[in-house]
Amino acid sequence: MNESKENRSAKISRRGFMYGAGTIAGAAIVGVAQKPFVGRVLGANERLGIGFIGCGGRSGAHFDAVHWLKTQGKEPVEIVAACDVYRPRLNKRVEGFGGKAYMDYRELLADPKVDVVCIATPDHHHGQQAIDAIKAGKHVYCEKPVTHWRQFELTKKLAHTVRDSDRAFQLGSQGMSDSAYHQMRKLVVDGLIGQPIHAECGYFRVGDWGERGMPIDDPNAKPGPDLNWEAFLGDMPKRPFDASRFFRWRMYEDYAGGPSTDLFPHSLTPVLHILGVKMPSAVVATGGKFRYQDREIPDTFNTLIDYPEGITVAVLGTQGNDYQGPAGGRGAPGRVPVIRGWDGTLTIQGNEIVFVPADGSKKKPQRFPIEHGEDFTGYWRGFLACCRSGKKETASTMDLAFYVQTALQMGMLGLRAGKTARFDPDKEQIVL
Repeated sequence: MNESKENRSAKISRRGFMYGAGTIAGAAIVGVAQKPFVGRVLGANERLGIGFIGCGGRSGAHFDAVHWLKTQGKEPVEIVAACDVYRPRLNKRVEGFGGKAYMDYRELLADPKVDVVCIATPDHHHGQQAIDAIKAGKHVYCEKPVTHWRQFELTKKLAHTVRDSDRAFQLGSQGMSDSAYHQMRKLVVDGLIGQPIHAECGYFRVGDWGERGMPIDDPNAKPGPDLNWEAFLGDMPKRPFDASRFFRWRMYEDYAGGPSTDLFPHSLTPVLHILGVKMPSAVVATGGKFRYQDREIPDTFNTLIDYPEGITVAVLGTQGNDYQGPAGGRGAPGRVPVIRGWDGTLTIQGNEIVFVPADGSKKKPQRFPIEHGEDFTGYWRGFLACCRSGKKETASTMDLAFYVQTALQMGMLGLRAGKTARFDPDKEQIVL
């Protein structure tokens, strides 16, 4: 793959950005002494073997990025394995990039040539596959959302599993490679906006999770040796095979959550990083199927998240319209964050961070050049550096993913129950 293609495909605008156990939930491990999960120690220039779990549409960007890092970026990496429950997809990736083919991810995890796994499967598989990978001594790059909206207990278990290991974990919220969010965090820590009180972010686009966005590869596909339907279902409800469910899984609530858990991690992750908050105190959400009736998940979702520090975060979005408002720009789907404090506001305009003083503030307006934008291959490169060095502070850590996903899960659960969801920090539980 040549460099110009990589620049087109891998560098993305910065704008693109007490409930019971879940269906794959294991027992909480809070406070239980665990033996650390230890993997192979790597030399500074030793080759890393990458295994891909999931060979669908999103995986293509990851295969391309790793291939480019090897061939153009001179990174000592090798694609050594790939796994998918649908053999035609699996064969396509292996034929294009090499590596050993597996249809059971546990066999891939047992492969000693695999040092790092990239998980790009349907949402409901992420959590358990990541836990199993960490326990197998692998470093993990996991696509967002880190878990399904029903799987709070599994999210918690994964967070503790990562903490108890020496493995690196990075969530696929690649917008965190944009320096703007790290610069904004420092400005907040330095006190420029005063005490933070309110933030806005969101994600607006015209929906494409139906036939146009997730085409059915083969309408005549059937379960068998080349399509493992039971493995696809996992611990979600057992259902007869349905080609639409298998190929267009984002339309169904058993496997996805719509804007809240599929799109909002892009928007909320940098905001929580900027603010430095952790678990919410209360979350309320509204929304529903306001435009598209051919699916189970909402197309419109709006969430208000209160934090014990006295901060509200509003996450707004619809798949019925892609206009961003004054804060948007260049046609990208993610609305840039607005961070409000007692003394003023931070947001982004063009290639600058903008500070607007609040009424009565003695501070002056300021602009700060953004050092660099989003870089997908750079995001992968930084993650691989953490895998080599033993550094666990990746650009988007599991702890941050835990805080983000808990807030989004609270919104989804609260909307379905018609209640405000609250978080009990002592029991580490969502309460409806």
